[in-house]
Amino acid sequence: MTALNSEDSPVYIKLRGTISAAILRGQFRAGDQLPSVRALAAEHGANPLTVAKAYQSFQDDGYVEVRRGVGMFVLPGAAEKLRTAERTHFLETSWPRIAAHIDLLGLDVSDLLEREQA
Repeated sequence: MTALNSEDSPVYIKLRGTISAAILRGQFRAGDQLPSVRALAAEHGANPLTVAKAYQSFQDDGYVEVRRGVGMFVLPGAAEKLRTAERTHFLETSWPRIAAHIDLLGLDVSDLLEREQA
């Protein structure tokens, strides 16, 4: 599993994060066709093999299916499975680093929450 936004990640991981976010936002729903490898590569200035690698990881994780000669489609339940996996990754990997940074800077969580609401 990957974090949605990781600056130092390989390009295919960044592309995967972009697609994940689109699925989680509902831009791609169950049954929707994802952009072709070539279209997504052109849109993001990426190598088509890199896009194919990102798509393959979604297929391996059971979020999409390939319909030969037609394209890649989002499977039913993909958004829920993806949200669960991203939450787990955030809580186990990202949050401990964020919490440590908050503590290091002497920030109070309630102050951070107030800033978010403003």
